Amino acid sequence: MYYPINENTARLSHQMMSMSDYKEGSATAGYRAAVDEAAALVERQKQKVSPFYHEKLDALLDRYARRLAQWTNDHNRNGASCPSVLVCGAANFPVRKKQKQNAREDSLWREYDEIKGILSKIKSIGTGPIDPADPHAREMLEDRLQSLQNKLELGKAMNAHYRKHKTMKGFRDFSDKTAAEMDEAIKSAPAFAQTPFPDFELASLRGKIKRTQENLAKLDGIEQHKDDAANTLEFDGGKIFLNMEANRLQILFDEIPDEETRAALKSHGFKWSRKNEAWQRQLTRNAVYDAKRILGITDTKRATAADEGDAAQDAAPPATPEEAPPPELPTAADGQALFPLA
Repeated sequence: MYYPINENTARLSHQMMSMSDYKEGSATAGYRAAVDEAAALVERQKQKVSPFYHEKLDALLDRYARRLAQWTNDHNRNGASCPSVLVCGAANFPVRKKQKQNAREDSLWREYDEIKGILSKIKSIGTGPIDPADPHAREMLEDRLQSLQNKLELGKAMNAHYRKHKTMKGFRDFSDKTAAEMDEAIKSAPAFAQTPFPDFELASLRGKIKRTQENLAKLDGIEQHKDDAANTLEFDGGKIFLNMEANRLQILFDEIPDEETRAALKSHGFKWSRKNEAWQRQLTRNAVYDAKRILGITDTKRATAADEGDAAQDAAPPATPEEAPPPELPTAADGQALFPLA
């Protein structure tokens, strides 16, 4: 987990800036203490999120440890490049060299802010929308749906009790103190919100329930169609693949694309995956649109059962473009295609 710290450079940097003695190993100790804090943060985050994100958290921790070690060595190297005027005196002081050192110092601290940003990213992992590629996605969505439905029923029951009794006293297991505090909060609320669960809160809950149900339906569609031939779109020089299982749109080139194409892919959120040997990004409708626009796809050929060696399809008479039926696409609950390639 730790990367090496150059103690010789750290000692020289200290001597250039201070008259006091350098404490041996202090640079390494400080670096390791920071990495240990990050590791503890990762472990706490692992307790909160799905195991699906654990590998990503470990990768972020390794990136933080590696970049912090590189930054520490670079910072010490810069500190050793020119002494402080308080150490060497003002006579023949290398002013220009000091200016260069100060400019490098500024850029190093900007880089340090970027490295600290990795800690913020660690804290955010697994806190956003549930990734359909997560093996636990269905379980988490069903738990969320049940929790939201329970909260909605509770809100409706509390509103019914308050309408009938004009107080929350006597509602289920509420203590008199809790009921009195709630009564006071309701009375002091604006006129449109003088109820335990105002209409806007109930509407918000219903919206969250609907979105969760749609995500479950979408997950059903992804699982049902993840192996469909219609998930592949061929173009001159490669193919686009809708990897439903990984929730990624992947572009597989026959040869390395030119620099202009690579730049366009990067600017639209695509990243090169060595593991999959493909340019990929999260699978969305916008991803499909961007991929086709970058590649200039107009006249496309979609993979069919015949391309995969289906004898029955090979034996069938060829259909004209006007007669050829559109390929079946993964559909959502509303019957619309999830990620149409054409």
